[in-house]
Amino acid sequence: MIVVKTKEEIELMREAALVVSKTLGEVAKALKPGVTSLELDKIAEECIRDQGAIPGFLGLYDFPNTLCMSPNSQVVHGIPNNTPLVEGDIISIDCGAIKNDFYGDHAYTFEIGEIAPDIKKLLEVTKESLYVGIREFKLGNRVGDVGYAIQKYCEDHGYGVVRELVGHGLGKKMHEDPEMPNYGKRGRGKKFIEGMVVAIEPMINLGTQRIKQHRDGWTITTLDNKPSAHFEHDVAIINGKPELLSTFAYVYEALGIESNEEDEFRQTALTL
Repeated sequence: MIVVKTKEEIELMREAALVVSKTLGEVAKALKPGVTSLELDKIAEECIRDQGAIPGFLGLYDFPNTLCMSPNSQVVHGIPNNTPLVEGDIISIDCGAIKNDFYGDHAYTFEIGEIAPDIKKLLEVTKESLYVGIREFKLGNRVGDVGYAIQKYCEDHGYGVVRELVGHGLGKKMHEDPEMPNYGKRGRGKKFIEGMVVAIEPMINLGTQRIKQHRDGWTITTLDNKPSAHFEHDVAIINGKPELLSTFAYVYEALGIESNEEDEFRQTALTL
């Protein structure tokens, strides 16, 4: 059952989403060769708590940490550890927080130093596909419209679109209806309505779409051990249109990147 949010609830959810956005920005400042994912995890937990929020992943389904940290061939759900990052790595950082009793859930795949051109292209296309999908999240469209748009965009570039892992509705629970696959057929699935809030999150592989789960019960890697990218935004339908609740602006500020990619998805300007 889809849980529709009021405009007031959506604004509370925006606060939760921005806690996560700010946290990813703080983590971005510390990213460099030699840092460990456990060190970054500690930074994230402190940042979330300093904002009067609670880490959303810590203890969720018994997950042991604040961040899901997934380098290179890890797709999602990697557990932070003491292995230092090295030049040329990529790492997907997925973060959740609870504020106002609502969840924020937001992810970005980072480059560590200089990365290979083919991997850089994977990251660019995956992030572009996120916005391709968000454009289809509007009144009257259906779940399959978003999935189809993401799938076509990524497969046209020759990439593998993960099937087993999907986006989801978001609210007072981390995972609400509907599931939001990154593949599908136009006109299929649940219809989008005013007040829906979802997390859209393409998980795209350089090679095969196939994945495997490790014995820790969490870590997911590509079957061919080629790199995977993951980007995620929280999005609401307001006045029939997709409205971003999260932002990459704090990440871009930390990394010195200028971008207006989010402007079309904001009915009022974002104030940092």
